[in-house]
Amino acid sequence: MGGRSRYPAGVPVTVITDSTACLPEQLAAQWGISVVQLSIRANGRVDDEIRFDRAELVDTLRAGKPVTTSPPDPGAFFWTFQDAVSAGADAIVSLHISRRLSATADAAREAAQQVRVPVYVVDSATTSMSLGFAALSAARAAAAGAGAQRVLDVAHRRYRSSREFMYVDTLEHLRRGGRIGAAAALLGSAFSIKPLLTVKDGEVAPLARVSGARRAMSKMVDLAVAEAGERPVDVAVASVTPSDREMTLVSQLRGRIPKLNDIVLVHASTVITAHVGPGALGITVAPIP
Repeated sequence: MGGRSRYPAGVPVTVITDSTACLPEQLAAQWGISVVQLSIRANGRVDDEIRFDRAELVDTLRAGKPVTTSPPDPGAFFWTFQDAVSAGADAIVSLHISRRLSATADAAREAAQQVRVPVYVVDSATTSMSLGFAALSAARAAAAGAGAQRVLDVAHRRYRSSREFMYVDTLEHLRRGGRIGAAAALLGSAFSIKPLLTVKDGEVAPLARVSGARRAMSKMVDLAVAEAGERPVDVAVASVTPSDREMTLVSQLRGRIPKLNDIVLVHASTVITAHVGPGALGITVAPIP
C-alpha cells in the first residue's frame, strides 16, 4: 500500500493525492505526485485498487456480485508522508476526494498528526480529474519553487473552478454503494432514460435525464462545451473500458471548444468504476487560472 512515485529532488513542497484522481501514472511520475491507493473488495479478495484487473471487475459488476470500496489505511498515508520527508520535503499538500464520497481525507489527517513537517490535508469536495488537474497544477507550482500556501491556493482555484459531467447506464451501482446523493431523485426512471450527473457540494447530483445513450452523450458534450465557454481550459475524458465512444467524445470536444489548452484520455479509477458501473463515461472541464 501507499504512494506510487518518486519525489523530485530539491522541491520543498510535496504534493500527494489519492487514486480517485484518475491521474495517468506517467503524469504523476513526471510531476512527482505520489498517489495513495483506495481499496476494493471483490471476489473474496481485498487489495489496492491499482492491483485489480479492470476487465475482471467490470465482469463482476455485470454479474451483480458484491463489490465494495474503502479508503486507505492511515498507515499508508503515514509511510507516504514519511517518504516525502526523507526525500527532503519541508511541507506536504495532500489533496483528496470529497469526504461525502469517501473517508480518505480523514485517514490522511490521522496520519498527518504523526509527521514532523506541516501536512495540509485538503477535502477537494470533488473527485476524478477535477482532483487530478488540481494535483497537477499544485505540483507544477511546487516544482517552480512555490511555498505551501501558494501551492494550496493554486490547488483550491483549480478544483473549485472545475466541473464534472458523468454519463451512467444505470444508477443502480451508485445506489448499492451508498454514493447516490441527490441523484436519488432520478431513481425509478424508465430504462431508456439515461441520467447525466455531476458532483455538487461534495456529492453526486443530477444534471439531466435524456432518452437514449447517444442523445445523453451528445447532451453531455453540449454541457461541457457550454461550461468551457470562451475560457482557456484543460479537458479530460474518463472511461471505464476502452471503446469508440470516448474517442468520439474527444473528437467532438476538440472541434467545439475554442480555447482548448489540452485534452487527455484517462481510465476511471477502478474504485470509481465500482460505483458508476460498466459503460460510464465522464468529462472534466478545468479552466486554467
